[in-house]
Amino acid sequence: MSSHRMSKKGRYIAWATAGAAVVAGAGIAAQTSMAATTWPAQKTFTGRAFDTCAAPSLTAMKAWHTGFYGAAAVYIGGKNRGCGQPNLTASWVKSVSTLGWKLIPLYVGAQPSCQTGSNPEKLTSTNAASLGATDGADAVAKASALGMKAGSPIYLDMESYDITNKSCNTATLTYIRAFDKTLNAKTYRAGFYGFRSSSAKAIADATDRTNLPGNLWYALWDKQNTTTADWPFAADRWTNHSRAHQYMVNSKETIGGYTITVDRDAWDAPVAITG
Repeated sequence: MSSHRMSKKGRYIAWATAGAAVVAGAGIAAQTSMAATTWPAQKTFTGRAFDTCAAPSLTAMKAWHTGFYGAAAVYIGGKNRGCGQPNLTASWVKSVSTLGWKLIPLYVGAQPSCQTGSNPEKLTSTNAASLGATDGADAVAKASALGMKAGSPIYLDMESYDITNKSCNTATLTYIRAFDKTLNAKTYRAGFYGFRSSSAKAIADATDRTNLPGNLWYALWDKQNTTTADWPFAADRWTNHSRAHQYMVNSKETIGGYTITVDRDAWDAPVAITG
């Protein structure tokens, strides 16, 4: 995410090499096979989405519902979440869903110890597994409290870090796997937001694909509204409505008299089940 997304103690410094992430699995099949229970049908949105630090007011969401954007990402929790969320309530979720908006739950979990900057919650080789499970359970609780039902995805936000630091990278993958395993056990779909040259590349390069996310939201700021033309990984990865692309950041836009600074996303992936 761009700099206004992270906690005030750990603002993300955009690296020139920022790019896309790859996650394990072949979409729906990879996710549903991880739980013995019957999974709700996946709710998918294909079109343009936006993400912004704080969920806009209901009035602003009404004004912005012009058809240009059809989905909005909301930061449902995580100790490294950068903004307060006075508007983000179960009532708000119900109201904007009734308007026709699709919602994308995003959780800013623990960040690697080798990451630039300081964050309230950092993972280490010692706490990675337990912290991943704890944060995964918290993410599900937060989503459920907002009216985002089982079968919804939760996208874990993992910012850039030094993936050449082997011990740090191993701990980060341990955390991600524990987070995703917890989500899947509670019948929530695992998603991931990251960058090609760092956080995402770590997942793309992982030889052990166990419990890695089934949905990829890759950051590649090339201003191309696509999830295919600039897809930087194997064509058979993250197919079947499992890709999203953040293609532009910090875009100050005014629609219907309401100005919001957003990141733009091309979306072809799961969204929250709220109905």
